[in-house]
Amino acid sequence: MRWRDPVLNERMDMVPNGISPGGEVWLAIRREAETALARDPLFGRSLSASILDHPDLGSAVAHQIGERLGRRADDREQFARVAREAFADAPDLVDAASRDLQSIAVHDPATTGWLPPLLNYKGYVALQAFRVSNRLWRQGRTDLALLMQSLSSDSLQVSIHPSASIGTSVFLDHATGIIVGAFVVIGDEVTILQNVTIGRMSEAPDRAPRIGRGVYLGGGATILGDISIGEFARIGAGSVVTGDVPDGCTAVGVPARLTNCPEGASAYQI
Repeated sequence: MRWRDPVLNERMDMVPNGISPGGEVWLAIRREAETALARDPLFGRSLSASILDHPDLGSAVAHQIGERLGRRADDREQFARVAREAFADAPDLVDAASRDLQSIAVHDPATTGWLPPLLNYKGYVALQAFRVSNRLWRQGRTDLALLMQSLSSDSLQVSIHPSASIGTSVFLDHATGIIVGAFVVIGDEVTILQNVTIGRMSEAPDRAPRIGRGVYLGGGATILGDISIGEFARIGAGSVVTGDVPDGCTAVGVPARLTNCPEGASAYQI
């Protein structure tokens, strides 16, 4: 996987290429866990339950989903089991979990390894919980899918409707107050900061925003309506966007105006 930005490609050099769901990333995570255990034995029980007792990345992520969503021991085991079954039946979900972890490694300058985001970044867990709920939704298990959305909203402050569609290598940064409504489409390599809302408008209740590849959504941004945000566009913090944003443009303000557009795209209020 390569990005347009050469700086990101340099950071990506730390990420193994061609990763399989049970491959190099999982081995790197286990090595980090073993090193952390040797350095801090008091941390060992938690590390064993979270990482070392699991055979692969899918199992470890399922454990995190259960721990974050379940309020009681029985609930935690139930949600972990649902997630494990989804990962076992759909290896592409595990691949997505691996790619999302890679995206954090690339985009977050505070990240120096694989273990911290897997254990501590609630946006990462919320995104993987969404992927499981989305599979349940598509299987017709809508009640369970909506329950997972509700619990993610309560426990993680991230509410993603299970009918939404989200690509891979997505990073929910800080991940508090994020709302993604029904039928929203989000492409690959998108970064979403805190307090972002993406949803429909009453004028077109059956049509939701479509967010292109590589888009950056700044904190507090609101994206509403039957609109498209083009590839590698940037939405400024606190902006309200209700019209299309062309590829590569920046939208800022309330209402948003386009600026810093590539040659051939004009700046105007949207």
